[in-house]
Amino acid sequence: MNIIIRLLSAFAFSASAFTAVSFMTLAEEVTNAPQQRTLQRICSFDPIADLLPTPQNQPTNSPLSYLAQQGFIQNPDGSWICYVNDPKKESRYYTLFKVQQIDSKVVASSFLENGSLIDRQDDRSLDLFMMLIKNHTNATLGNRQSIRRYLEAFMSLVKQGKVPASRRGYLFDSPSRGFVSYYPLTSGKIQGTAITIDINMLRKN
Repeated sequence: MNIIIRLLSAFAFSASAFTAVSFMTLAEEVTNAPQQRTLQRICSFDPIADLLPTPQNQPTNSPLSYLAQQGFIQNPDGSWICYVNDPKKESRYYTLFKVQQIDSKVVASSFLENGSLIDRQDDRSLDLFMMLIKNHTNATLGNRQSIRRYLEAFMSLVKQGKVPASRRGYLFDSPSRGFVSYYPLTSGKIQGTAITIDINMLRKN
């Protein structure tokens, strides 16, 4: 456990002590960042429209409604779901991502069926988490870059089996009380684990 904490701490940042990075360096990092993935919707792994149940009348005033542009479908309970085909079983689909507002929090989960990530799930999970952080917190550009590196490192450790599945949360953003966790699923149809972030929804400046 200590080695996990040390590895994660290497990517941690303090919101009260802003990292001294020049604007030119930040601009260069943004310019040089890969852009290909931003051209593809987060939830576009495969065509499954014919398999899904007919959408019900859905509320339209959700602060998460922009997820529809990323291929998400809203459930009657207000949560936003990304489905994916099961490559091992014909005509079966399951929930890959789920985003919901719970009181003043945004909670987003990436589900690992049987404990395994499918191809590119880690990249798109990171894109989803960072989209939510950008839209619902006051994190600055510099802090978002630090958060991305932290979450990327966290998911890498999960893939390597170095983070045990538990209910422990790791703080990655103090102002929004943002936590990331990796935990076992004990109910529902998906058998496996999930990587989840929860953040307080703050009013943008």
